[in-house]
Amino acid sequence: MLSRPQRLTRGIDYRTVVRRGARRAGAVHVLHVVDTGEPRPARFGFIVSKAVGGAVTRNTVRRRLKAICHEATPWVRDGADIVIRALPASAQTPFAELRRDVLRGLERKAAS
Repeated sequence: MLSRPQRLTRGIDYRTVVRRGARRAGAVHVLHVVDTGEPRPARFGFIVSKAVGGAVTRNTVRRRLKAICHEATPWVRDGADIVIRALPASAQTPFAELRRDVLRGLERKAAS
């Protein structure tokens, strides 16, 4: 999974990315990207609200998103801060389709 330096952990970081970042909406997610220009690996954050489902469903969606982002880290540009907000439809979406949708968004907004 994503190591600690690859995760957004502070609320201010989430707010900055969501408010100032380039936005791309997919079928089951919304992607926000800010290029900080810092010489560090990309950082990821996830927003999965109660609208997605109960705790078990939300955690499943979050784990799936983390696995997809871990897979994508080699080609995401350094210094990027990325927040992925899961839409309610992500709970019923098969993993392969969720993966395809998120990777498509990452390719367009965060690829090096």
